Amino acid sequence: MRAQALIFDVFGTCVDWRGAVAREVAAVLPHVDATAFATLWRAEYDPAMARIRDGGRGYVALDDLHRENLHKVARDLGVSAPDDLSHAWERLDPWPDVVAGLRALKRHHIIAPCSNGSIALMTRLAKFGGLPWDCILGAEIAQDYKPKPGVYLAACAALRLPPDQVMMVAAHNDDLHAARGAGLRTAFVPRPSEHGPGQTTDLVAEADWDIIANDFHDLARQLAP
Repeated sequence: MRAQALIFDVFGTCVDWRGAVAREVAAVLPHVDATAFATLWRAEYDPAMARIRDGGRGYVALDDLHRENLHKVARDLGVSAPDDLSHAWERLDPWPDVVAGLRALKRHHIIAPCSNGSIALMTRLAKFGGLPWDCILGAEIAQDYKPKPGVYLAACAALRLPPDQVMMVAAHNDDLHAARGAGLRTAFVPRPSEHGPGQTTDLVAEADWDIIANDFHDLARQLAP
């Protein structure tokens, strides 16, 4: 039985957070190393969510975590950043294959993000980048963060599909391990420049995922009926 729906990691898999956030930082903080700032900001992402996943804090939307992390990084670097800079995460550029690839995939599948981003963030990001989602799924409907299994299962439940009819698409092997553990199908699409020229992780598939594709065009070809 083929997957009826495809759900996608977004940051890194669908969009280039590093280059786009650095561009926004450079426009507001011209005397700061913008790429380094973007990297440090992203590095606060998982620790902030871990406190929620571990039960040390109730669910807080990623928009608010991004704002908190922005000011932490700014303080650490001895600068002041405006709150509005946190909206940089709503203006991330899709990788070149993504928009056309999603349109091709949408012909035969339901497509939706399964991101740690909030509904508001994912909606604005889709408007900015032209991402043609059928609906918005992910952390906010689960009130928790990936890679907790409940996030993947909440997406399946929202679509009224069993997990084995839903495929998680990601450039991150750990995301796919978690999705497979929750019973979903899996597809790996590498993004070897997500972290810049020195990237050492997620360059190749680290398991026998259901599909390993070069990009979203290749994914669409492999999934064509």
